[in-house]
Amino acid sequence: MKRRQNLIIEILGLLLGLIWLSPFYLMIVNSFKTKKEIFTDTLGLPNTWTFENYSKAAEQLDFWKTFFNSVLITVIGVVIIIIFASMAAYALSRTKTKLSGILFLVFVAAMLIPFQSVMIPLITLFGKVEMLNRVGIIIMYLGFGSSLSIFLYHGSLTSIPVTLDEAAKIDGCNSLQTFWKIIFPILKPITVTVGILNTIWIWNDYLLPSLVINQEGKQTIPLKMFYFFGEYTKQWHLALAGLTLGIIPIIIMYFFAQRQIIQGVTQGSVK
Repeated sequence: MKRRQNLIIEILGLLLGLIWLSPFYLMIVNSFKTKKEIFTDTLGLPNTWTFENYSKAAEQLDFWKTFFNSVLITVIGVVIIIIFASMAAYALSRTKTKLSGILFLVFVAAMLIPFQSVMIPLITLFGKVEMLNRVGIIIMYLGFGSSLSIFLYHGSLTSIPVTLDEAAKIDGCNSLQTFWKIIFPILKPITVTVGILNTIWIWNDYLLPSLVINQEGKQTIPLKMFYFFGEYTKQWHLALAGLTLGIIPIIIMYFFAQRQIIQGVTQGSVK
């Protein structure tokens, strides 16, 4: 009986896995087809495998420049989120007062606020102070990404004994030295988790860059992808090739760090 149940679970898991992978299959397979072939046979394999779509997509996207813009915004945004979120979580976890508890609840509650409810006043505010495109969007990513990051860091910090802080203080370390030299290295699994989750989010984000970045040559990959979808025509063959080029770096990064992500999420949510 138990063997039969395990078999059913394995079959369901396999079916769910195939359903989850089906969009990737359609994207990759159709990226090698002509525009006509996509509409005549969407599910089938291409008659002739060609990389022409990729070369055209890379040329029209100005891929390397756009790729650099995405990397710049993503790396700086993630680094700033990690620095500020880890320090804030450390302060909140080590300060046992009503105010620290309230502040932590505020950060957790902020995760429930949808971006759409604040985007108009936020963009209006940044428009008035004339923030630079990249600087403004990085600051916004810090604000929107801090809640989840602080929550994960706070969960891991509760498992680290306060006696480490006390021992460091006896040895002459101040609060910053204690955090960066002793506590932060222990937080490596959750730091990798926070980094990867925010990297995936920032790299794939379209809505916020579309509202903030308005200068030619500074668009990110998701924003530049809109080039293939015009008012009267949609270049699906080039768009799918561009999407494939855009997701390759983030998939490679995820596969290298997936074990740390699972470990970090478990530590941050359970403990």
